[in-house]
Amino acid sequence: MSESKHVTVGVTGMTCAACSNRIEKVLNRMDGVDAQVNLSTEKASITFNNDATNLSDVTNKIENLGYGVLTEKAELDVYGMTCAACSNRIEKVLNRQEGITQATVNLTTEQANVEFNPEIIDVKSIINKIKNLGYDAATKSDVQNQTTHKEQEVQKMKTKLIISAILSLPLLLTMFVHLFNMPMPHILMNPWFQFILATPVQFIIGWQFYVGAYKNLKNGGANMDVLVALGTSAAYFYSLYEAIKTIGNPSYMPHLYFETSAVLITLILFGKYLEKRAKSQTTNSLSSLLNLQAKEARVIRDNKEIMIPIDDVVVGDILNIKPGEKIPVDGIIEKGRTSIDESMITGESIPVEKTINEEVIGSTINKNGLIHVKATKVGKDTALASIVKIVEEAQGSKAPIQRLADVISGYFVPIVVGLSILTFIVWLTLVDPGQFERALVAAIAVIVIACPCALGLATPTSIMVGTGKAAENGILFKGGEHLERTHQLDTIVLDKTGTITKGKPEVTDYTGDLETLSLLASAEKGSEHPLAEAIVAYATEQEVALNDVDDFDAIPGYGIQATIQNKEILVGNRKLMARHGIETTSFEQDMSNLEQEGKTAMLVVVDRTFKGIVAVADTIKESAPEAIKMLQEEGLEVVMLTGDNERTAQAIANQVGIQKVISEVLPNEKADKIKEIQSTGKKVAMVGDGVNDAPALAISDIGIAIGTGTEVAIEAADVTILGGELLLIPKAIKISHATIKNIKQNLFWAFGYNTAGIPIAAIGILAPWVAGAAMALSSVSVVTNALRLKKVKL
Repeated sequence: MSESKHVTVGVTGMTCAACSNRIEKVLNRMDGVDAQVNLSTEKASITFNNDATNLSDVTNKIENLGYGVLTEKAELDVYGMTCAACSNRIEKVLNRQEGITQATVNLTTEQANVEFNPEIIDVKSIINKIKNLGYDAATKSDVQNQTTHKEQEVQKMKTKLIISAILSLPLLLTMFVHLFNMPMPHILMNPWFQFILATPVQFIIGWQFYVGAYKNLKNGGANMDVLVALGTSAAYFYSLYEAIKTIGNPSYMPHLYFETSAVLITLILFGKYLEKRAKSQTTNSLSSLLNLQAKEARVIRDNKEIMIPIDDVVVGDILNIKPGEKIPVDGIIEKGRTSIDESMITGESIPVEKTINEEVIGSTINKNGLIHVKATKVGKDTALASIVKIVEEAQGSKAPIQRLADVISGYFVPIVVGLSILTFIVWLTLVDPGQFERALVAAIAVIVIACPCALGLATPTSIMVGTGKAAENGILFKGGEHLERTHQLDTIVLDKTGTITKGKPEVTDYTGDLETLSLLASAEKGSEHPLAEAIVAYATEQEVALNDVDDFDAIPGYGIQATIQNKEILVGNRKLMARHGIETTSFEQDMSNLEQEGKTAMLVVVDRTFKGIVAVADTIKESAPEAIKMLQEEGLEVVMLTGDNERTAQAIANQVGIQKVISEVLPNEKADKIKEIQSTGKKVAMVGDGVNDAPALAISDIGIAIGTGTEVAIEAADVTILGGELLLIPKAIKISHATIKNIKQNLFWAFGYNTAGIPIAAIGILAPWVAGAAMALSSVSVVTNALRLKKVKL
């Protein structure tokens, strides 16, 4: 009999009863679905038949209608994972759980990112589900607590390793008797002495492998713990069986492999210890970012100056910051002027001059002036906290290249156990019939050599180091998938204003009188466009009075239209004048001359009478020509996108060395232009900083936001370049290439190691302890190779 389920989901984006009715009707047309949608509570109550549909189908239907399904995100620390099979199993189980939209589990960071429907499941239930699988989990602690926890784990592992090594060393010496017939103290060859040494290693030091194996097998999975427990137990219990045979039979020469089990556990612990130490270095970028933050702030409260912890600063506090001190939080200068070293955030080495009403960034350094700053963003809202958040999310995400390794790792352990059994049978029946010991040794070697740890670490470790290295240089990738896609780019589209240019234009030419300038500036003060700000600033310098505007209309891509004291003012380009039927032929030469100099020229008309031309120039960034040259040397096609007319645009392009220009583009057309380029098969990155760039940033293969731009643009982008330094764009592409190359190296050696190691072990060439050493070193080599990314020169 089919089972019906009832769920409640939050729905976002509904604005009226028509919205809720539409969703309800569409859902009720689905097979086996009965839905009621409540506009007031913004929730949908849904009963559905499991045989006909599922929750994913229902939520997809809501989203396809243009609405959102309310979800929350949880970040969890996961403890007890030992290999890729562990992280894959947790991920698969969580993704099958009703109410969970998406879950990713990262072996390297030991974290899980879970997106879920809070109406169906909560964080506590998710944690319990992980615990039921045999692991431990907790809501994510901050980076400093994580670092402390990892240091404690490394120290604990080191202690166990030392004890294990002390007990295993005498057993290791017995190998030399077998290999080289070397004389050894007789007690070392006593089976019960070996038993006493090996047993604590097997069942106290190695108990973690039994616990992990049991929990995985109980839940239908298999991981590295299963392989270690199987291999070492086989060696240990066979040796115990041989030792028992000596009781009452002193002349019997037992074949002991206590040294194999003990040394294997010691070597695996040694590999894990080295791996843990190396992995802890991959989080250094986050720790170093957090260390930038000031610990205390000097706050003025009740006309008194007091020192308080940084966590106690609230929005609106006035901070007194002396020369040489760190600025504790984001804010606006209320008093004083100074220069500020923002290199730790933006990568810009030259201090930036700041004065009243200008923004400052927390954790930057006040160089030479005494300033009062009003706190505007504190705690998790500061720029530094946002950077740390982005880096954490990027390090916890999965790149598409990791999928193949995840799929293989998921099936790897059962296949290896099968190969081990097959090896044992072949040796026992065909290769060396009746020789149980040799068959056992070969089977153990196959189990031990085939651990998939290296495979599971290959991609996430490189992603962690790569995104951390990028963040240290002012480049923020929002996820591993964006880091991977960046290396595939072949076209870079650059917005002009604020990206190639500084975004702070100045009036360079004006041909009208002061009365017209007053009307012109009065009209422009209603616009937030950078050109308007330049005109108002110019009028202020000329000490011209500004009047109130009776009517104002900004026409994107054309100019402005305003009414002041019953006079109609038009300021804009030729298209604006043509729209109003005003002839511009007689002014064409003057306009052209200004535009060929790279200036934006605008006609000023009052009551349909031409009154003058105002020209504004936005100077290019000093680094723009070099950055564009570097991109072109990498084989990338660089395109400039602008709303300027063709002459002005071409003049700017010539200054920076760009051959292809797309000009006279209206703001709402930018995304369409990106689509046109993509339709030719190009992989396109859009670089911009304004609100009107957001659609183009979102539609491009990789959206790159200039960090000095708007929050809307940064939110829509895949990569953020802090500080507006264009040289960081080729550096972002370089770190992407270097990271993907590093991942491919790791995957090659991880796949190659297992592909070559298993047959060598199966034919009996490798002793189990040698296989254990090789397995341990394979994981260490992958992590060490990933750490080489820290030394990449950008």
